Amino acid sequence: MRILRRIAAWAVVVVALGILLLFAMPSYRQGEASIAGKRAEDFPLEIMGKPGHLTDLKGKVVILNFWATWCPPCVEETPALNHLQKYIQARNGVILGVAADENPAAFEKFLRDQGIVFLTYRDPSTKDNHSPIALSYGTSMYPETYVIDRRGKIARKFIGFQQWDSPDMLAYFDTLLGQT
Repeated sequence: MRILRRIAAWAVVVVALGILLLFAMPSYRQGEASIAGKRAEDFPLEIMGKPGHLTDLKGKVVILNFWATWCPPCVEETPALNHLQKYIQARNGVILGVAADENPAAFEKFLRDQGIVFLTYRDPSTKDNHSPIALSYGTSMYPETYVIDRRGKIARKFIGFQQWDSPDMLAYFDTLLGQT
């Protein structure tokens, strides 16, 4: 009887550790396998002052970043996004930032002050700090980022602040950009 109790206790410990490991895995926290492979939702936007759509960027690897000027983690990751854009642009990669900002002047000032080098679009339909475009993707917090492959399908979702120019992240994009 004593041996059975010990075995049962160890089994509970092993199951608990397994559950903790599952929740701690980066793929659980960031991968959202349920959306990987789905077609990225198209939406109208302005690209360099001209009307367009997300689908106009098909053939490129698109890092679709939902952010806002009033969001501290968004502001914090901006320099790394600038570095990543410079790193990927020669290999047909592009960052597209969609801002949930209601104030066009604050948005424009932020772009100038931060020296933004990636494509940005302020969602003019934003109300109460919520972008309808971001909501259509299921975005519940900022920043949130979707990596879209050259065929227009979602490869990965990242929730929250990321160090976009870290060696691990650059290796991930090297692999993705090397695919045809």
